[in-house]
Amino acid sequence: MVIQTRTITVQPGYSDQVVERFSQESPIDTMDGLMDRTVMVNRKKKDQEEVIVMVRWESLEAWKNWEKSGAHIQGHKNNKGKAKPEYILDINVNMYEVKAVKKQEA
Repeated sequence: MVIQTRTITVQPGYSDQVVERFSQESPIDTMDGLMDRTVMVNRKKKDQEEVIVMVRWESLEAWKNWEKSGAHIQGHKNNKGKAKPEYILDINVNMYEVKAVKKQEA
């Protein structure tokens, strides 16, 4: 399993807009190997809010298939040259290979 995270730092009061965007139906939802998408918000700082989008894939190969899919490439083409909204302060993307998962025993 691999997990991709996208951490989006925004001005206070704008996290709900980012949550809305990443919670909508998307072509990614139909991809083989997608396990789930989780959208989380941290509003503990007064000067910024943080939205983390976590996407879990069954395998690195499943993620690669998404990256090279027509839908993914077209999405990037559609946004080419568009400025990011002013309320977005920073975006950081990371990929993690899951080495262990501990489930609660019944």
